[in-house]
Amino acid sequence: MKKIFLFLLAISLLSFHFANAQGKEGVELTVYNQNFGLVKDRRMLELKKGINDIRFTDVAALIEPTSVHFKSLTDLLGCVIQEQNYEYDLVNAYKLLSKYIDKKIKIITKDDKVYEGILMSYDGENIVIASDRGLSMIRRQENIREISFPELPEGLITKPTLIWEIANNRGGKHLTEVSYLTRGINWNADYVAVVDKDDKNIDLSGWVTIDNRSGAAYKDASLKLIAGDVRRVEEEKFDRGGASRMMAKEADVSQFQEKAFFEYHMYTLQRRTTVKENQTKQISLLSANSIPVKKLFIYDPVEYYGWNWYYYENNQTTKQQKIKVKIELNNSKQNKLGMPLPKGKVKVYKEDADGSLQFIGEDKIDHTPKDEIVRLYLGDAFDVVGERKKMNYREDHAARWAEESFEISLRNHKETDIEVNVIEHMWRYINWKIVSKTHEFTKKDAQTIEFKVPVPKNGETTVKYTVKYWW
Repeated sequence: MKKIFLFLLAISLLSFHFANAQGKEGVELTVYNQNFGLVKDRRMLELKKGINDIRFTDVAALIEPTSVHFKSLTDLLGCVIQEQNYEYDLVNAYKLLSKYIDKKIKIITKDDKVYEGILMSYDGENIVIASDRGLSMIRRQENIREISFPELPEGLITKPTLIWEIANNRGGKHLTEVSYLTRGINWNADYVAVVDKDDKNIDLSGWVTIDNRSGAAYKDASLKLIAGDVRRVEEEKFDRGGASRMMAKEADVSQFQEKAFFEYHMYTLQRRTTVKENQTKQISLLSANSIPVKKLFIYDPVEYYGWNWYYYENNQTTKQQKIKVKIELNNSKQNKLGMPLPKGKVKVYKEDADGSLQFIGEDKIDHTPKDEIVRLYLGDAFDVVGERKKMNYREDHAARWAEESFEISLRNHKETDIEVNVIEHMWRYINWKIVSKTHEFTKKDAQTIEFKVPVPKNGETTVKYTVKYWW
């Protein structure tokens, strides 16, 4: 029995090694929504036994060299990197001329004059050559048609290159995998919602937008996206510059498979795709119709002032503040969603009487797990007005208490009944109690209450309450 077990174990290990050795070449690209990505590049390399000097080209220009990891899938233990260099001194005219100081070059001008000799100096504009005729100075921008160099100077390359010194025990072809991090590639989610005529349901579509400024193209890549806040020790700033953009839209619903990954979420595209250099690419993420929503009217007059609330409360007894309009939905399977939603911008539209879509607002959502509430702030109500008045204030410092009363008027000029959520903040002192009120409220937290106030069409409702503080 033991021999059979060992035989099966040996067969499984050989199968694993063979599967790795016969694996496919290609690129796997994992993009994080923090302006960096992980590239896994599988290539077949011809290696001799012993020491090999290998030039690995077509890597991202914004690669993080210290993140490079190399392994041979053909011989995991017998093929290792002893030394690595990242060469990024890319060739250009200025560098070529600078490298050729004290060396022989040939210049042909626009009027077919030929200058051949030793390059003495180059200041970016004028070239000085020493020949049998003496010193010649040629203005580069105006007169030069052609400059000939006998060879490419050492140390200049045409594209970013990893150069390895590899010690190898097994000659022949090796399937290798090189992984590295690169800056300059980012993704975010963009959503489009269409509200129905009764403001009770929406159709929601989501798009993944990938912006590649990493300095490399990823052809027929296996694409994965990571949503979450991954910690980096040092976040480097990247200037995207003014590069031109391309747009590619691929409208295929449910192309991504989502699953939890560590404390983040990973979205895997169920096909291969090409992400070109300097390209903005969009791929459909989700689509759901008739998602139930609730329209909310939110009146929170003190929130607007933030930390200046104390000045407002003590110096302005009357304040008319706009009422916010929000739509609320539950990210649940019952509502035809239930998928962790990556953070992004949501644009909301609604059909007018002619059947044309009109833009009605937009908001941003953060990473939202399933079964959580999403609220979108779309704008301020035109036909609903809120007014808050401080009716009374008194205090007794000796007895260590204060009391103030408020009156909140809500006026509805619409042709339909509505409900307004009135938010009030008990920010004056920690200890408080509502001693009188006209409407019931819900305590939202230690210093916040909420009244849900029905307001009839073309009518007005007034909320009154008194709060007592002590310290």
